[in-house]
Amino acid sequence: MNLNDSFFNKVEKKTKVDKKTILSLAEKLQKSNLKDENALREVIDTLSKMTGKKISKEQSDKIVSKVIDGNVPQNIDKMF
Repeated sequence: MNLNDSFFNKVEKKTKVDKKTILSLAEKLQKSNLKDENALREVIDTLSKMTGKKISKEQSDKIVSKVIDGNVPQNIDKMF
């Protein structure tokens, strides 16, 4: 995936998470099995802490369900 600085600037504006942290998380995600509920919940918790956004149990459950079922956007640029 070839992501330019414009993309990272958009993400940082919305989340206050810098490019280095994003790339570090991306590396962790590549090594994780996101079909494993426990691994996925760990990633969700990490993102929650990084962004300072609290995620309720219900929100976490919805995210886990969507990811495991494959219902996530394929084009990351359209998310922002």
